[in-house]
Amino acid sequence: MRPLLISYPGLKEKLSHIDLGEFPTPVQKLDNLGRYLGNDDIYLKNDGLSAPVYCGNKVRKLEFLLAEALDEGAKEVLTFGFAGSNHATATAFYAEKIGIKSISMLMPQPNARYLRKNLLMSYRAGAELHQYPDKKFLALGTINEMIKHMVKRGQFPKIIPAGGSSPPGVAGFINAAMELKIQIREGLLPEPDKIYVPMGTGGTAVGLMIGVKLSELKTRIIPVRVIDSQYANEDIVCNLFNKTISFLREKDPTFPHLKISKEEIELKEGFFGQEYALFTQEGMNAVRLLDDKEGIKLDGAYTGKAFAGLLSDLKKGKLKDEVVVFWNTYNNRDLSHLISNIDYHDLPEVFHGYFEEDLQPLEI
Repeated sequence: MRPLLISYPGLKEKLSHIDLGEFPTPVQKLDNLGRYLGNDDIYLKNDGLSAPVYCGNKVRKLEFLLAEALDEGAKEVLTFGFAGSNHATATAFYAEKIGIKSISMLMPQPNARYLRKNLLMSYRAGAELHQYPDKKFLALGTINEMIKHMVKRGQFPKIIPAGGSSPPGVAGFINAAMELKIQIREGLLPEPDKIYVPMGTGGTAVGLMIGVKLSELKTRIIPVRVIDSQYANEDIVCNLFNKTISFLREKDPTFPHLKISKEEIELKEGFFGQEYALFTQEGMNAVRLLDDKEGIKLDGAYTGKAFAGLLSDLKKGKLKDEVVVFWNTYNNRDLSHLISNIDYHDLPEVFHGYFEEDLQPLEI
């Protein structure tokens, strides 16, 4: 049973949930990195080990999102992302496990190894894969696919927003912060002063913000923006925060009426780079450093850029005498054995170029 549902029985009764992951995820003190950087209080919360097979932060969100789809009797779910979307792949993987078809509506992005792996994993999970050149065509394609599937199945697919960042998905990371509070109480780490986390569509960061308030932790959440500012900004954070509180209070009126102001949001800028999922030198240096010192894998699109933000603050002396946690959202399980026998030619032709063209220059 998840801590959020234990603490609020009304949510246990009315908030749809299924167990998909293995929680709590481990906390690790980064001793080797700490010695290298001269800081003895750097920790990592590893959602890269959130499940036996496909991991990462999306598992927490999908425990609530896919449960809602099941309760509504959905036969299919439709979601969005870029070609290498971890969220789309996780949705496909876990939807298949519970007997629901998944449809991925994708847009192009710079080529990368993780992108290839995610496309193959999505195909293995039976996802229906589509790619559109831009948001306009994606919107038109979504309307078309919704109608087609309605005619075929007799009902519309259940829409899951990009990144799983809706109130039910956010609930997964409120629960995560409550999980961390238990680990603090058990002595696995001191109460953090700051938690650094990648900021994409916002659900992970907002859930942690609500969760630390709910748990009465002093911890400040530092979201590091890794997508275009039109998708990640203070207004979006406030809106999703308030929508989630209203959603949960409708389910259980005993849930506190928490509030947030734009001034409280410490959105860290300067690490996104020039384009979504286009790796940066600073981000890839951060990826290599954590791998070299601790043997932990990050990615160049999200976690590497976010970790670079943390390292920058460390090197500037902004985190002196503070306990710092990096929340790893990237899958750390090796999936190669699951996709080694899949021929990329079996994917829709629009995706073949990712397997035939060069990787981006900074790819390790």
